[in-house]
Amino acid sequence: MNQPNIILINCDDMGYADIGSYGSKLNRTPHLDRMAREGVRFTDFYTVSSVCSASRAGMLTGCYPPRVGIDWVLFPGDKCGLNPSEITIARLLKDAGYRTKLVGKWHCGDQPEFLPTHHGFDEYFGIPYSNDMGMQAKHDGSRNANPPLPLLRNGQVIQQQPDQAAITERYVDECLQFMDAAGDQPFFLYFAHLYVHGPLFVAEQFMKQSGNGRYGGAVAAIDWATGVIMHALTQRGLDDNTLVIFTSDNGGTRRSENQPLRGTKGTCWEGGHRVPCLMRWPGRIRPGREASGMASAIDLYPTLARLGGAEVPTDRAVDGMDISGVVFDEEESPRDTFIYHSFNHLQAVRKGPWKLFTCRKGFPNSEIEADLRELYNLAEDVGETTNVYDQHPEVVAELSAILDDARKDLGDLATDTEGTGVRTPGHVENARPLTEYDENHPYIIAMYDMFDRTGPEPKYIVQ
Repeated sequence: MNQPNIILINCDDMGYADIGSYGSKLNRTPHLDRMAREGVRFTDFYTVSSVCSASRAGMLTGCYPPRVGIDWVLFPGDKCGLNPSEITIARLLKDAGYRTKLVGKWHCGDQPEFLPTHHGFDEYFGIPYSNDMGMQAKHDGSRNANPPLPLLRNGQVIQQQPDQAAITERYVDECLQFMDAAGDQPFFLYFAHLYVHGPLFVAEQFMKQSGNGRYGGAVAAIDWATGVIMHALTQRGLDDNTLVIFTSDNGGTRRSENQPLRGTKGTCWEGGHRVPCLMRWPGRIRPGREASGMASAIDLYPTLARLGGAEVPTDRAVDGMDISGVVFDEEESPRDTFIYHSFNHLQAVRKGPWKLFTCRKGFPNSEIEADLRELYNLAEDVGETTNVYDQHPEVVAELSAILDDARKDLGDLATDTEGTGVRTPGHVENARPLTEYDENHPYIIAMYDMFDRTGPEPKYIVQ
């Protein structure tokens, strides 16, 4: 088989129920719904963290985040980042003959040593971390202490405080140019949206399409971008040799975006980790399929390596599993177990339909709930409402043993356990942000605002 082109589209904070094929009644997503009809839709697809840096580091390396030393959120000028010794999927595919590019959010370290072009990407264009990490207005009219938000081309800042409402169109244009420039060489394009992470600045044409306010407009922009890419593949005669994957880095920030799942981004409830995943490849993936077995973003690593003719490293542990049999041959998923981490706290495990919680902690400043005794049957209770711990001691014992092994391997801050299988993150001394505020600079957007995130939940009106 010829090496296929691979396009991986990753959204930011998009919840399980944010698109039509996953049940949204609020957002209109005709292009993504078409992608679901023409490909396979995963019902139990998990990201390996419910926050962005850890999730992305895990997906790119095929590892649970503690294994690569990143299980938190990185900030501008952070001394840590994804270690350059890690072998990302981009590096594997590049070594196998692919042309590689990242368009959009990176968030695995903003120091020069950690940027995408040091991790297997030939080219990079995007904002290196979350779009709320630029200069933000406060309610009193002052600004926060963040440096200006940088837009990078490869390792160079080409603009500060860009108009976020125009970024998606610029990103799409970069994607199309990259596809054209590849020629006969296979390409790997990682397109990481800034949406639907707040603050939400949305172009007027997408707001006109929305019956769900700014949030719905951001989803419409994502849907439009997907439609443009699929149209471009057809026009360029690339459709039959291109795998397109669509997913999200973690769950949505509000429960309404994750229904019927419980919880949100930053938690180890299903709403924090279970995300939409669509895959489309005409002629290779049977259209209109539903894959109900467990799969994870870390499984993309060995799967894409196999498709691209690359070898998964054997000198280090990789937690992902090859799910190509699920994607193409409709086999049972090889994954029957999934471990839930948040901020280096080992919190839960799922095996088959059973999910056991022994600890719970959300964002860093939240309280730890330790020594939990909670068991849920996700096949019967996907909303995690009914604790059946006392009714199934044999299941509790089996899952507890799995957690004990994971704790020894990956570590666990909740029990002060150091893992024997973890690697160190990258570290630099004298780190500094990529930008500094200059009062004389004519920024196109002097200050962003976060009022849409700090205000009350909007009342949605479906038109």
